[in-house]
Amino acid sequence: MLKEFPRKIFGTDGVRGRANIAPMTVEIALALGRAAGKIFRSHNGKHRVVVGKDTRLSCYMFENALISGLCSMGVDTLMVGPFPTPAVAFITRAYRADAGIVISASHNVFSDNGIKFFSAEGFKLPDSWEAEMEALIAKNEFDDSLPPSDDIGKNTKIHDADGRYIEFVKATFPKRQCLKGLKVVLDCANGAGYRVAPLIFRELDAQVFVYGNAPNGLNINKDCGSLCPEMAQKAVIEHHADVGIALDGDADRVIMIDEHAQIIDGDTILAICARDMKKQGVLRNNRIVTTVMSNLGFIKAMEELKIEVIKSQVGDRYVIQDMLKYDANLGGEQSGHLIFLDQNTTGDGIVSALQVLRIMTETDSKLSDLASLVKHYPQACFNVEVASKPPLETLTRTNKEIREAEKSLVNVGRVLVRYSGTENICRVMVEGPKQKQTQQLAKNIANAIQSEIGVRA
Repeated sequence: MLKEFPRKIFGTDGVRGRANIAPMTVEIALALGRAAGKIFRSHNGKHRVVVGKDTRLSCYMFENALISGLCSMGVDTLMVGPFPTPAVAFITRAYRADAGIVISASHNVFSDNGIKFFSAEGFKLPDSWEAEMEALIAKNEFDDSLPPSDDIGKNTKIHDADGRYIEFVKATFPKRQCLKGLKVVLDCANGAGYRVAPLIFRELDAQVFVYGNAPNGLNINKDCGSLCPEMAQKAVIEHHADVGIALDGDADRVIMIDEHAQIIDGDTILAICARDMKKQGVLRNNRIVTTVMSNLGFIKAMEELKIEVIKSQVGDRYVIQDMLKYDANLGGEQSGHLIFLDQNTTGDGIVSALQVLRIMTETDSKLSDLASLVKHYPQACFNVEVASKPPLETLTRTNKEIREAEKSLVNVGRVLVRYSGTENICRVMVEGPKQKQTQQLAKNIANAIQSEIGVRA
């Protein structure tokens, strides 16, 4: 008899947590597969779901559990193996599947994992679908929907998924253009892009120096990738490269590095692409969507270009929701989640990097020249591991430090304190005209959070 399941399973980006600890257990993964299968089988016809993963060791057990749950409910599964999150969204549409499932904790450490769903259209599932799955799992009543033995689903390994995605991504780059003569350092974060990413850039004739492409189940995002770009920075100098590209564990975000080994974040990439798209006349409604985390320097750059900026909640699903709501075809986050809706339905690190490389080759520009568009304000960020997540307004000392910081930065900066939607972390960001001041103010707030709700050593 299975133990009772928690009623709240989904967070802001699917299900996320430490592998083998609720909600990231095999039992819950099996139940998720069954719940999804029951929902799909409520409609007529035979159904199928694409299942992809990143390179974490725990992906094997969750992959098998999800597939077992789906097949037990009469749903066929299409298994693509280690595959970027945006590639799963694409393949879901290409195979006209009911849904796509990605087993990944994105940029988190290997011991974490997650499960997120895409709709048949390639977008993240709406909250109503997730709520329905949670309700079914809480009841744990699936026996009434089990199909007869001759109608159980089957699992099929898709062997041409890599090739299909590679051709799809290359098609986002102009046919008569190539990357010949460009030296590219590529860091795959020992993650889901390790197979396809090097092939894409090489097939477009770039000279590619590849790092982070030897996953062993334990080294995803470890001292590499978009959250740790130091290795790629060093490699850019070592190879005299024109550009560095650092993906994260599921290849849906990218951080770039210019020829001087300076980091180019998502804000700057977004600004470069927004300016180019406006010039080309393809920036829909002269509008972009970003989040409250975007640097003030980015906002000012967009104001000077007379491009409207819509600010959403932090999280790519909220960016995409607002892009659809406000009819924008470009959006993204400072972290490197960038969405080009004319190309794909979710953040795609490889597609995003190619848009910048296209602009570089078309304008014969160095990345540092393009990046000069944004003059970043000093920004200090701290992540505090917390034992619980009470409403921030109930934390007396923390609120005192926040008020003092806001008073110090009135009209010249800002303070943002929020809980992570996927980790037990409280994020502190302070932005202002002076680096030393912003660093100290952010540290004061972080110390207050640590004293009130921080994890004790």
